[in-house]
Amino acid sequence: MEKTFNYILQTRKAFIGLVDGLTIEELNQIPDGFSNNIIWNFGHIVVATQGLCYLRTQVNLDYVIKYGAAYTKGTKPTYMVTKDEVEDLKALAIQTVKQIEKDYFAGIFKEISPFSTDTYKEIMPTIEDVIITTVGHDNLHFGYAVAQRRMIKNGK
Repeated sequence: MEKTFNYILQTRKAFIGLVDGLTIEELNQIPDGFSNNIIWNFGHIVVATQGLCYLRTQVNLDYVIKYGAAYTKGTKPTYMVTKDEVEDLKALAIQTVKQIEKDYFAGIFKEISPFSTDTYKEIMPTIEDVIITTVGHDNLHFGYAVAQRRMIKNGK
């Protein structure tokens, strides 16, 4: 699982690089044909992984996800994200994965309640399944953000 956590962190660092290369206006812009923006895609991966690992597994139903209401599945951008929020999301993107990794190796997720995700429809009986799915989910949203950046930079 160490390699899997490393892959997640690599994607998040690449996503942070993409975010760092854009203005606050570009991060908040919703390109034609999309219902969200780059910063929503970034915020979504930050909150989704925490929700899947702690809440959907029922490992910690009291777990509080900062920005959860703004970036949860099914939400759309409703406000102009500030530079401070962007910086906070960037820190959380790394910190939360490192905490999940620490909790994983401490055995916090030894027993979970299996569930299926809305996106992939597969039952995830183990935390390893959840963490591996995070790799694909993060890359899916990184891909959306790359496409959105291309449209924004091309004036679409």
